[in-house]
Amino acid sequence: MTVPGRSPGTEPAPAARPVPGPRPRTGPLLAVAAVCALLFVAAAVTVSVHHGAPFAPERVAVRWSVARHGEPALSLARALTDTGTGLIPYLAAVLGGLLAGRGTCGRIRAVACAVAVLAVGQAIRFGLMRLLTRPRPPVTDWAQYASGYAFPSGHATTAVLAAGILAWGIARRARPAVAGTWCAVLAVWAAGVGLTRVYLGVHWPVDVLAGWFLAAALLALALLLEPYAVPRRTRCPDPPPPAIPMNS
Repeated sequence: MTVPGRSPGTEPAPAARPVPGPRPRTGPLLAVAAVCALLFVAAAVTVSVHHGAPFAPERVAVRWSVARHGEPALSLARALTDTGTGLIPYLAAVLGGLLAGRGTCGRIRAVACAVAVLAVGQAIRFGLMRLLTRPRPPVTDWAQYASGYAFPSGHATTAVLAAGILAWGIARRARPAVAGTWCAVLAVWAAGVGLTRVYLGVHWPVDVLAGWFLAAALLALALLLEPYAVPRRTRCPDPPPPAIPMNS
């Protein structure tokens, strides 16, 4: 049957459907997730067996750091450590999603997924911290106020998650050489945030290492879900041909 205002044989165009991008290499990602998860579990079990007491190398590291407190190093460390918490990591996640998405709907979806990864990581870290209840170094060693328990380091976990999410967005948008440079910069930033926690005397080194392992495992798992959560492109239907007016 011919519908008035539509040429014969013309059917409604199908709705656009998201097309998953190239599937990541699951083998390496699974290996990274498994290794980092095992390292985190090993650290958590060791800390738990020792009832949260610091190990001798950790005491040495904190004493070495405290003995070197001074300006301008302290001010720089405080400024850097503050970038690993609060609003800045979430702004990095939003920017990563905006860079990764394509089109308005794609960007909204990518931002939602990026923020969700960061929020889930924060929730997991907080739950583990409350579960393991490892004490921080002595308050007399602190060069900055800190709250909560020590293991795993919240700043270290959050910084790696935020850096990884932003690096993901840059890698999907920029040329490989540019993306590689930015990934290196973000890795240095995340590592610096974690190291400042030991330098400021508010975390033991194992706390920071555990935060890095936990965040790396979560990022690897998130990348495995990336093709389904954030498609790289959308199949758009061809525009329908113009209607042929019918002579009355």
